[in-house]
Amino acid sequence: MPDPVSSDLKEKVRRLPDKPGVYLMKDRLGSVIYVGKAKSLKKRVSSYFQASKKFTHQPKIRALVQMIRDFETIEVKSEPEALLLEGQLIKKWKPKYNTDFVDDKRFLLVRVDVTRELPRFALARFKKEDGARYFGPFAHANHIRKTLAEMRRKFGILLGDSSPQRQDDGRFRLYDDVRQEIYGHENLVTIEQYQDRVEEACEFLQGKSHEWLDELKQEMAKEAAEQNFEKAAALRDIVFALEASLKKTRKFSRDLPNKATDEETLALLQKELELPSPPRTIECFDISHISGTFVVASMVQFVDGKPNKSGYRRFKIKSFEGNDDFRSMEEVVGRRYRRLHKEGKAFPELVVIDGGMGQVGAAIKSFLLQDLEPPAVIGLAKKHETIIFPDERSPLRLPLKHAGLQLLQRCRDEAHRFANTFNADLRSKRIRESILDDFTGLGPKKRAALLDEFGSIDRLKSASITELRSVDGIGLETATRLKTFLEEHYTG
Repeated sequence: MPDPVSSDLKEKVRRLPDKPGVYLMKDRLGSVIYVGKAKSLKKRVSSYFQASKKFTHQPKIRALVQMIRDFETIEVKSEPEALLLEGQLIKKWKPKYNTDFVDDKRFLLVRVDVTRELPRFALARFKKEDGARYFGPFAHANHIRKTLAEMRRKFGILLGDSSPQRQDDGRFRLYDDVRQEIYGHENLVTIEQYQDRVEEACEFLQGKSHEWLDELKQEMAKEAAEQNFEKAAALRDIVFALEASLKKTRKFSRDLPNKATDEETLALLQKELELPSPPRTIECFDISHISGTFVVASMVQFVDGKPNKSGYRRFKIKSFEGNDDFRSMEEVVGRRYRRLHKEGKAFPELVVIDGGMGQVGAAIKSFLLQDLEPPAVIGLAKKHETIIFPDERSPLRLPLKHAGLQLLQRCRDEAHRFANTFNADLRSKRIRESILDDFTGLGPKKRAALLDEFGSIDRLKSASITELRSVDGIGLETATRLKTFLEEHYTG
């Protein structure tokens, strides 16, 4: 790269964020010559201007670097979003040095060939003018594959190259007898009956049907209530896959960034929420559980509009057992700010609660019970993305494109993700620990004592007989049997 501009570009690189996004390399005429995506814009873009990097030794990339005179970046929320935006910009600009994405090769579509007598659902890389219906693109390949498998169970549709058999009465046998038992659908159908199934499945792919997700969530709650945690966990994974597949990806209509800066966004929030100052520090709370079991909470912290992961916190509910989001919110908010007050640390300028007036009221109550002056507290009700105030102000609905609302949504979604991750970790640990239920001669108190001493089933399995006997109530015979039992039955 020519010396006259290298120092300017390096300074520009130095100011890049360590965030996912897309970068556009430009030549001396300002033309876009390459578009790329990055998990970290700072690391990826800087690699182009470091001679020691191996990939710049490749002739094609070396030629590209020599032509670069400037670049632009677009920061996004996640790597899948960067992937989608990269493809859109490449198709628009057709940069000289890009070879990927010319045919949407990285995106999966769902293709339904409605021209066939019995349409099949299949994955495709290309959208053609062939009379078929296409859904997508889907950024998460594993999620859409799992979604199709579950759709076959739910709707009784055909996938891929399935070959149904026509019967003498004109109906079709869709699956063999084994599959009929698995899927629970009428195996013999008319063309009209099957077309109804196809239409129902297509409506689901368009995001128009929520009944199935509601059914799965109810079934998940039932299994959890009956302590069938493995089944509940499997159902939860299916729900996550379906929701991820059907979640609408943001549309990018601009070629380059033209959005409010972080400072402008915070100023907008200050105005809309009637705050005394821009909310430079925002903390957001969310509660996660499976029908009252594994109740946990999360708190994420955003500083100057960006996630500050060192400020994230996770909470187990300690004051009660059961399913009560209001009491859970009161407990965790109280614990958080009681601790900050005790340590003499400042409260955030804004506290966001995932929920409506009930959750917001519980948060405010936690401050009042401790005689603490609450900061600004709002709720974000997910149904209509409505902002809830704890005072006499009416609920506020900002336009979905409002930069301030989008920041609140990012806070809420990150808190939700963080809480669900914690919930899944605890659930997985409980499933592993449940193996002790199958070991005879070990009551609840001794099981608890063993887990308190060793902390996990993995460490319990690796303990020696002597170490096991060090726990109160565990004798030589029990320790020996337990050691053998875990070696034979636990593979975690």
